[in-house]
Amino acid sequence: MRKVYLSVLGFALVCRLNAHAQTTQDTLSKTKAPSLYTPVDQPSENTYNPQALHVDEINLVSSYYLQNGNHSAVTGGIGTEHVTDISNGIDLKLLWGDPKVLTNSLTFGLGIDHHTSASSAYVNLSGASKQGGSRVYPSIDWTKENIKKGSSFGLGAYYSGEYNYKSLGADLHFSQKTADRMGEFSAKIQAYFDHVTLIYPSEFVPTSTTTEDIVVTNASSSGGHGGRANIPTSPRNTYTASLSYSQIINSRMQIMFLVDGVTQNGYLSLPFHRVYFNTGKDTIERLPSTRFKLPVGFRLNYFVGDNIIVRTYYRYYLDSWGIRSNTAYVEVPVKITPFLSVSPFYRYYNQSAAKYFAPYGVHDQADEYYTSNYEYAKFTSNFFGVGFRVAPPKGVFGWQNLHDLELRYGHYSQNTNLVSDVVSLSLSFK
Repeated sequence: MRKVYLSVLGFALVCRLNAHAQTTQDTLSKTKAPSLYTPVDQPSENTYNPQALHVDEINLVSSYYLQNGNHSAVTGGIGTEHVTDISNGIDLKLLWGDPKVLTNSLTFGLGIDHHTSASSAYVNLSGASKQGGSRVYPSIDWTKENIKKGSSFGLGAYYSGEYNYKSLGADLHFSQKTADRMGEFSAKIQAYFDHVTLIYPSEFVPTSTTTEDIVVTNASSSGGHGGRANIPTSPRNTYTASLSYSQIINSRMQIMFLVDGVTQNGYLSLPFHRVYFNTGKDTIERLPSTRFKLPVGFRLNYFVGDNIIVRTYYRYYLDSWGIRSNTAYVEVPVKITPFLSVSPFYRYYNQSAAKYFAPYGVHDQADEYYTSNYEYAKFTSNFFGVGFRVAPPKGVFGWQNLHDLELRYGHYSQNTNLVSDVVSLSLSFK
């Protein structure tokens, strides 16, 4: 289910980020080239004019996600993947300080998801297990920006909780503009400390548990480990270091380079994911307790006149489990009127299979690690859709504080027969 959450949350975040980028880039596209090379005015200390704490922006995002497929990991790579998810989130940004010298921002976020999953019923072979659940994920971020020096520094904290998963996270982020304000370097360090509740398929409910091994009640079905599976019970920890550099080439072109280093350790399997061996016997998913990921990306935005922007993105990904992938994305926002824009988009993705993946009934009992979760399979996918954004000067529907409204729809398909649709609505109040 975490994969579904990431899809829904990522789509919703794209709505807000695109709306923000649209506003910024529209402004830049109307700026004459010489002014882009002019340094920001250096304010005098005598002009310091602190402002009281006030609400700068409120963002509301709601989305609905529907997924169907026939390779559920709960039943060993076969069976329904039907999922629905309703997600709602709010961000409240508070601001204080002098906007010409030094500002502080405090952003509070709260998200709530509710999902139903047909495949989760088969954790229990009687079909009576939990078939849905909710997730709550609050967050807080403090950022201090020195306009005079072109730098910022901030701290963030996160929590996410659902019935089988708890996560605590924190980050530290920093950015620095170049002297001419044409380039910016950014860095972020993140850490997530998760705890996975060991919910087993009904035929493998442990009778006793230690940190070394788990004894299952159905030894004859447990595969090639003599009735014992060496499953780590340590928490799942994730550490990420992200670096990026953006550069304004001229009044029409902007580029950005991105690289992340991600390391994970702990219990990286999910105990309710079954695996069926080529003997017909079944067991639960077993994966290594460490993983390293390295995605490298490049963005290029180009302004075609005043009414068309071409946004492109490419990412190459590799990890220590043998997955290699490519992502290519393009979005073309077009201004229909000064206050209405339409943004068609398309994303292509392909990946190789992890070393430990095999379909239903293919794994050998002598294998050290095994999974039939199609998240680790070889596949290609296509994701396309369109967004509509309205930002009239007098506010949406004449409401001055409702700065903009964006509606987006996307359709996703994999060559593994997985398909999904997601629709998202975002509102920005200022």
